[in-house]
Amino acid sequence: MSLEAEVRASVPMSASALEELARSGGNGGTKKVLSLRERMAVQLRDVLERHCGDRHLIVLQDFPDPDALSSAWAYALICEAYDIETEAVYAGTLSHQENIALVRLTHLPCQKWNLSTKQPNDLLEYQGAVFLDNQGTTSQITALIEKAELPVVAVIDHHSLQNRLEPEFQDIRTDASATATIFAQYLQSGLMSLDSSNSTHVNCATALMHGLRSETSQLMHAKEEDFQAAAYLSRMYDDTLLGAILQSARSRRVMDVIERALKNRIVRNNFSVAGVGYLRYEDRDAIPQAADFLMTEEDVHTAVVYGIARSQEDGREMVTGSLRTNKLTLDPDEFLKKAFGQDGEGRFFGGGRSRAGGFEIDLGFLSGFNDNPAYAERKWDLFDNQIRQKLERIINPND
Repeated sequence: MSLEAEVRASVPMSASALEELARSGGNGGTKKVLSLRERMAVQLRDVLERHCGDRHLIVLQDFPDPDALSSAWAYALICEAYDIETEAVYAGTLSHQENIALVRLTHLPCQKWNLSTKQPNDLLEYQGAVFLDNQGTTSQITALIEKAELPVVAVIDHHSLQNRLEPEFQDIRTDASATATIFAQYLQSGLMSLDSSNSTHVNCATALMHGLRSETSQLMHAKEEDFQAAAYLSRMYDDTLLGAILQSARSRRVMDVIERALKNRIVRNNFSVAGVGYLRYEDRDAIPQAADFLMTEEDVHTAVVYGIARSQEDGREMVTGSLRTNKLTLDPDEFLKKAFGQDGEGRFFGGGRSRAGGFEIDLGFLSGFNDNPAYAERKWDLFDNQIRQKLERIINPND
């Protein structure tokens, strides 16, 4: 029996037992060096054993995607074996139709937090925070956690290292296409055994498959590890359920944003750049969908779409944008950081991963509604021109 097979067959196994198995090479007695995924599984198991009986707050980005949602569910199921309670939360909204369908159809456990009613004392019931598919820079909840001085137990992500948090355990793998891939490897390494007769396990595997597919453009940009993870999940997931999630129709508001992107786009050097004006904070996920759509135009290898998202709750406004590319030599993380730079505290306004990225710039003092249409139009023109200028410096450096 292989090391991986022995690990899967012996759940739950302590970290020390797994390490001893690796040193001895199992039954054969030949020493074997643990792979990266096995080492990280050992370390995470050790952390979970130390936190047995705790309650963890799983923090997702403000607009959680299938990768984040499915990873949070997998983490919660793994924690059950260690008597750790979890609660997955986000501060923004679920606006993409597929994300809404994923949560509703699979009964995925997560909830929105209204930060206007939350105080640091509300976090006293938790012993630690866990950040999945983000490193604290894309969640408003991070500031509340820092005020409450809640320890960060773990950060598990596939994006570039951002050095915002100091966790007890950190697994940042930029060579993985999805955080769902990392969690599929945890499962393969024996942190938890999926049961095909358990509907919750089947739904979680389906969610992980959806997260993996969405991060790799339906596996077109998948790497070897992603295919291996997909093969593992293929034994468990419900293809009918996944099909229902993927067939969710676009809302009229999303179609309106795509229409505005088409109308306002400017194509330079195979870049398609479009500002879509104002939109509701709840419709922010329409922007990456518009960027995906602009990528289908002939001779376009990179699309950037942005707008000003308004929150009805507190009047907050922010410039929010999305980048999509199929140009192999373009690094979205490097491109966006170079274009928009950092705030006063040294945090970058944008970043990304392979083939995709996003940025958010809080308008701060300039936030707020105004009944005067001319004022709103002038404000949009100001930010539209500023963003275009910053992008043009990179797209057309000679100009």
